[in-house]
Amino acid sequence: MKRFKLLHKLKVVFGILIQLRSRDFKSAANFMVYSYPANNYLSRLAKFTLWSLNQIFNAIPKAMETTIFASNISSISIWLADENPLEDFPWKQNPSSELPKSVEVVVIGAGFTGAGCAYHWSKLGKGKMAVIEMNQAASGASGRNEGVVVMGRYFSFVKTMMESNLIKTRANLNNKEIKRMASQFAAAYVQSSHTNAEMIEKTIIDERFDCDYSKNGWIQPYSEKNQEKLQHSINEGLEAGFDDWTKINPEEALSLSGIRISTDSGFSKGAATWQPAKWVWSLLGTAIKSDHVDLFTNTKVESIEDSGEYYVVNTKRGKIQAKYIINATESYTALLHPSFTNKLYPKQTQGFFAKDGPTNMKERVAMGGTHGWFGRVPGTGGYIAGSDGKRVAHNKAGVIDPSRFITKFLVGHVHEYFGAAPSTVQSEWTCTAGFTDDEYPIVGTIDNKRQYIIAGMCGSGSGVHFNASKNIVCKIADIKNTDYYPEQYFSPNRILNPNTHKWPEIED
Repeated sequence: MKRFKLLHKLKVVFGILIQLRSRDFKSAANFMVYSYPANNYLSRLAKFTLWSLNQIFNAIPKAMETTIFASNISSISIWLADENPLEDFPWKQNPSSELPKSVEVVVIGAGFTGAGCAYHWSKLGKGKMAVIEMNQAASGASGRNEGVVVMGRYFSFVKTMMESNLIKTRANLNNKEIKRMASQFAAAYVQSSHTNAEMIEKTIIDERFDCDYSKNGWIQPYSEKNQEKLQHSINEGLEAGFDDWTKINPEEALSLSGIRISTDSGFSKGAATWQPAKWVWSLLGTAIKSDHVDLFTNTKVESIEDSGEYYVVNTKRGKIQAKYIINATESYTALLHPSFTNKLYPKQTQGFFAKDGPTNMKERVAMGGTHGWFGRVPGTGGYIAGSDGKRVAHNKAGVIDPSRFITKFLVGHVHEYFGAAPSTVQSEWTCTAGFTDDEYPIVGTIDNKRQYIIAGMCGSGSGVHFNASKNIVCKIADIKNTDYYPEQYFSPNRILNPNTHKWPEIED
């Protein structure tokens, strides 16, 4: 038996080493910075080397004792494996369909944001909107994510990220002013994202959308040494008036999710799970039933011309004139608008789906670990997990390029929290989300005229898109609406030209 285990371990180690590629080394560099932020390079390298040796020679071989890979691994996410009612729309139903010559609004992209714009326009808009998608509805990040409706990154997280960036972009401010402004940014974001989640839930209930929505919160374990940090993040949120981010003890976490930990976890009470692609398809399906919205998939936008009175949207299927444009292009934005190069860039994460797995992992609750996320998917008899977050070239947005090493590592990560269990990995995929340096979204015009963008959601698109799309649609339709995305915080100019951006006044 010992000889068999040794041979198994050597086989796994050899498999890991020969499968390593350049993307794995890039992920390793990102992992070191994320995991050991306070250390210098040599210290990071030493700690990472010890960690990786333990993974390669111990944790992963142990995880692979109960895990196999299907002979034909799919690169389609578990969400997109469901039947798409809008596949190749409208060409599949009507091959003779044509693009309209002129519309009031063109939306570029049919993911979370594009679908949100279409839905709100169908209820509020005047005139015709055309939603243009280069692939299939929800085929990008909206259909390749964790499947969680977040309340938005919690207050303390956003505040910390903004502090780090404001030190660089607002060098004229002192430390107290930077902290104050960062708090204002965090409050604006969290308020908008909480409203976003409430809007999503109400719409699902009112429209009776079938997208497996269930609100049981999100659990994020914290180690013993980080318990003080957890409490500090909770206190900062409470002081700012936000009580969604709290904590639960190990017994509560076990009862809710099946996760086995010995310390308190962070807990977002308002987070929910859902089938994200079904949400997109439901929004678009409702929108195109109206007289105000048309959808055109498999129609790539190649360029946009500003002709003064209107814009000309050039696609492979022809031209469309539009008075307004909404760019729902997220990580693809710089390919269409070069001014966003290195300002709004793609970061790649990856996920996998495995049949079976730990039976004590409960459905319909969002969970994270120290190095990834995971959850059991209702109706599939299996679970998903994901991790990573490395920056990739703009032309790699949307490219599916999973790492087998990361998948194997994630299996072991799941076993840490739930125990080893037989499973079969059936699909692996990657996802690219749009990131800004300050990890804060942009919502507004990109030309100070009539061309808008909603992007930079940093992997938290479910916490931004629906409220933000209503905000832009109401501006275009000239309908009164609470503005949750004021320019001083969310304007694209914040990342395009920070020196000329009209930053908010610092409040007392």
